[in-house]
Amino acid sequence: MDLKEKRPLYHLREIAAVLRGEKGCAWDREQDSMSLRPYLIEEAYELYEAIESGDHDHVKEELGDLLYQVYAHAQIASESGLFDIDDVAAGIAEKLVRRHPHVFGDAGTMTAEQVSDNWERIKKKEKTERESLLDGVPPHLPALLRAYRVQQKVSRVGFDWERIDDVVAKIEEELGEFKEAVRGGDTALAAEECGDILFTLVNALRFAKVNPEEALRSATDKFMARFKAVERMAAESGKPLEEMTLQEMDGLWERTKAGE
Repeated sequence: MDLKEKRPLYHLREIAAVLRGEKGCAWDREQDSMSLRPYLIEEAYELYEAIESGDHDHVKEELGDLLYQVYAHAQIASESGLFDIDDVAAGIAEKLVRRHPHVFGDAGTMTAEQVSDNWERIKKKEKTERESLLDGVPPHLPALLRAYRVQQKVSRVGFDWERIDDVVAKIEEELGEFKEAVRGGDTALAAEECGDILFTLVNALRFAKVNPEEALRSATDKFMARFKAVERMAAESGKPLEEMTLQEMDGLWERTKAGE
């Protein structure tokens, strides 16, 4: 046996092939790249959570789960003669070298911002089939993150606000329009104005170098932690939340905040 075939990555490749083989797993044989899409997203989010937890063993495990998704998709493609895992690795290796001329070429030293701008220029030359700068933004990204990516891309060609104060003023303007739509009972217009508020808020966060997806995630986690504390207090008092007035629940909420 070739020494490289004893390495874990080659063993994982072999496992992917066996699971898809005639004597493999019935469930694995039934899958295709379309049916595996939800698992790819799920594994990515589980890895995200593991990284946030700081648990290195958990990170290692979730990296493995995500890595197997890559191998599974490559195995499916190889069965149709499209490409295999070596082609995948070769492609990303070549692209990384090509897009880092300041490291692997003679472009000279660059700042992080210059690297990002140069990356986009190289990418634009490669993706000649794209008609718009925004064609590369994945449509299935979470809405806040998608708005963030769109704004990042257009800002690189100078289509951007000059000051964060101008963005904040725009938020106030959009909020006023939302209030008018609500007062007028126009649900469709209210939804549109709410979208404008969120999009402009993302712009403000971008100026402040805050990722909106992470900011909202953090705020939601904080709310959940406080509400669970309110539930515990209510249970200790012997009075279920369902039987409390809003004022009583607010009192527990304020106690929770004070105790943080």
